[in-house]
Amino acid sequence: MKQSAGEEADARLAARLAGLRAERGWSLGELAERTGVSRSTLSRAERAEISPTAALLNRLCHVYGRTMSRLLGEVEAEAGPVPLVRAGEQPVWEDRASGFVRRSVSPPHPALRGELVEGRLAAGADLAYDRPPVPGLEQHIWVLEGALEVTVGDTGHHLAAGDCLRLRVWGPTRFRCAGEKEARYVLAVVLP
Repeated sequence: MKQSAGEEADARLAARLAGLRAERGWSLGELAERTGVSRSTLSRAERAEISPTAALLNRLCHVYGRTMSRLLGEVEAEAGPVPLVRAGEQPVWEDRASGFVRRSVSPPHPALRGELVEGRLAAGADLAYDRPPVPGLEQHIWVLEGALEVTVGDTGHHLAAGDCLRLRVWGPTRFRCAGEKEARYVLAVVLP
């Protein structure tokens, strides 16, 4: 039976997650302690039995010291930074549980410090991260359509179409679609 594109992407992601843990010589128990995620959930993610949520990937990225885009870029296994990334070649990842779709417009590469991501949050979707994947990560959030509530630490920001929020991320963040329609935004990420 042939896998769907989503199942193939989940299998590649699972293999990369297992590889990162193996590179560090950590047991599932050690990774569970470092992330606060159960061994069972981690094991199922590494075997592609579940598709990890954005919150789970964020916790894993934090302990592995990389952004989510960098992890997903590693999964795509690009050999080098190509100067032109056609729309059809831009990796798309979906967190089905939260209603979040992420398209890597300008995928990360070890030779580059910045990247562009298109985010889409379904109406009512709420996405919370307990910490940044890399402390001090620079982000620029530009809303293209809809309304987005971004909470950084204890400070909330309401963003409408055309608004841009610039920040460095040191603690928890939350993205919530604040309207009745999907929110679509560009996230520019620059590594510190």
